[in-house]
Amino acid sequence: MDQYIEFITNHPILSLAWVGIVFLIVSGWIKSKFSAVRQINPQQLTLLINREDGQVIDMRAQKEFNNGRISGAEHLSPENAKKSDFSSLEKYKTKPIIVVCTTGMTAQGTATTMSKAGFERVYVLAGGMGAWQSASLPTTTGR
Repeated sequence: MDQYIEFITNHPILSLAWVGIVFLIVSGWIKSKFSAVRQINPQQLTLLINREDGQVIDMRAQKEFNNGRISGAEHLSPENAKKSDFSSLEKYKTKPIIVVCTTGMTAQGTATTMSKAGFERVYVLAGGMGAWQSASLPTTTGR
């Protein structure tokens, strides 16, 4: 214990940095456990689509969407996502919705907003389309 006290008194900035990092990790873990939005992997996404009629919402740019998307995915433009305009998705309010972006980072905020807007079951594909393609799962192209 004396070593810890000595370290803290000799290195206060480093000690505060460690406390900050631990706080961020713990708060992020707690937030994810109590969040209404869950992250899923590509296999879980496939199960949601096949067993529970889940709907994939792809929020990448139109060009990326046309170049390759998960089969059956609906497009939500990034502009509409920023404005929280989900009027085109109202018919999916009671279905499982899986929000997909390029890396899985942008989709989290949109999914949280969708959950607050009344969508009952909202998920995010962890890793986004990169994870889907890394798992060698099929994509479709075109409009």
